[in-house]
Amino acid sequence: MEPGSMENLCVLYRSRDFLVVNKHWDVRIDSKAWRETLTLQKQLRHRFPELADPDTYYGFRFCHQLDFSTSGALCVALNKAAAGSAYRCFKDRRVTKAYLALVRGHVQESRMTISYAIGKNSTEGRTHTMCIEGTQGCENPKPSLTELVVLEHGLYAGDPVSKVLLQPLTGRTHQLRVHCSARGHPIVGDLTYGQALGQEDQPFRMMLHAFYLRIPTSSECVEACTPDPFVPSLDACWSPHTLLQPLDELVQVLRATPDPDPSEGGPGPCSPCMPLLGPGQPPPPPETEVQRASCLQWLSEWTLEPDN
Repeated sequence: MEPGSMENLCVLYRSRDFLVVNKHWDVRIDSKAWRETLTLQKQLRHRFPELADPDTYYGFRFCHQLDFSTSGALCVALNKAAAGSAYRCFKDRRVTKAYLALVRGHVQESRMTISYAIGKNSTEGRTHTMCIEGTQGCENPKPSLTELVVLEHGLYAGDPVSKVLLQPLTGRTHQLRVHCSARGHPIVGDLTYGQALGQEDQPFRMMLHAFYLRIPTSSECVEACTPDPFVPSLDACWSPHTLLQPLDELVQVLRATPDPDPSEGGPGPCSPCMPLLGPGQPPPPPETEVQRASCLQWLSEWTLEPDN
């Protein structure tokens, strides 16, 4: 598994209005710091200099975020109109995202819904992290929902590990990492929410990957599915021994479930956004004014002038 470099940017989807790329782990999307030698923004400028938008500070409008340590599918809008159409999909909760992860321990339930409310951690020394409602220092917790399906049980470097598919139905900061940790199954390699192991026992990356993405804009359905990075042929430390749910079957479910039409509440023509656990699951909480304002800020932040 090669680390990120300026040359090895993988494009999963390309149209006139959008790119979807397979972001490397431990690569920032963008940065104003001169010392940041490699960012996704720099990779895009190197690969597609003709697509950089001079009206934006970073050159590209990223439709959503991935943590520094998280790899996988990331959508880039190539003009302001495309960014607006993607924003409306996020606002109307029509975007489908699914992640692969290796988590500590053998998860016994084959499927579960994780619903811990998540807030900002105000504890000294932990203010950059999030926490679940009820823990000391948890400020302003908000409803959060994650669907989890267990794919495989196995060992990672000799320790029991489960491979899971995660579908976030809300979009809180560090949601998947916090939810997995709160269930007692932190993501392998997560130094913030995981187990405190010796440095020599740490894997080479955090094992969280944005595997599937679908954004049903009014003009096109932007859909991308990455290769599975958590296979023994790519990482000899991972040794699965029990298959519980074939990943291919879940991908078919993701692709086949109809997308709700936001104007009528019924199924639309192009994309899924239903949870993997099927009907009867609680719906995502409605968007608040604060969340709406945050989305508007997200849309506009790629046209900000650089700091003076």
